[in-house]
Amino acid sequence: MTTTESTAPEWTVLAERLSSALHLAAPPIFLAFEGEPPAGVAAFDKPMSEPAADGRQGRVPASCVFWVEAAVAEQAFSTVADDHGNCSVGKWTHGFSELDTSKDDVRALLESGWVTPEMVPQIPFVAERPGAISYGRLEDVPVGVLPDVVLLRVNGRQMMVLSDSIPGLSIEGKPQCHIVALAKEQGRPAASGGCALSRARTGMKPEEMTCALPASQLGELVASIEKTAAVDSTVAKYAAEDARRFTV
Repeated sequence: MTTTESTAPEWTVLAERLSSALHLAAPPIFLAFEGEPPAGVAAFDKPMSEPAADGRQGRVPASCVFWVEAAVAEQAFSTVADDHGNCSVGKWTHGFSELDTSKDDVRALLESGWVTPEMVPQIPFVAERPGAISYGRLEDVPVGVLPDVVLLRVNGRQMMVLSDSIPGLSIEGKPQCHIVALAKEQGRPAASGGCALSRARTGMKPEEMTCALPASQLGELVASIEKTAAVDSTVAKYAAEDARRFTV
């Protein structure tokens, strides 16, 4: 989704507030679903992989790898369907295609029992096919780009704050990438404990989890997160002081 007005200052402030309240190790990133690659945003340019035996190829191993790339990239970038082509699941949950059960990666997941055919229809996905998805750090949203989803990489303590500050925050399972669809399609903040597929492909640390927030609700959510984080800090300081009586 795009806009002709710059909203960069607002996103920058919200990114700073999020990082400060949660003490994030990785910067918040955004996803913007576009009708076409936006002007002024560079295309993701890592080379396309060699095709797998079933024809799959892409610029990264899976769509969730773009989340990691966005956190370290010098500037925002845009992607198209072919860039996501190595992971049939991510390409589907991000709205670029139907789920192709003839592909080796999908067959491996089904044959292993990691997911069952009955589970597949229940997995959320982006319904409207995008022409492109832009990614980048929330602090550096380009002019003319309007984020749809804000993604956080968090640890257990940070998830505690998010859970307390966002009523009804759901903790989702596999595949991890479907939290993007929940935030975009249903306007639901959603977290994930991760999934084996994503962890292997992204190199996520064992203690890391993710949380997807609808960008349209971000101002309200950040205010709630800040309030909860401040209260938690007060309680933690009290508990730490009280625990000194037990120090030998």
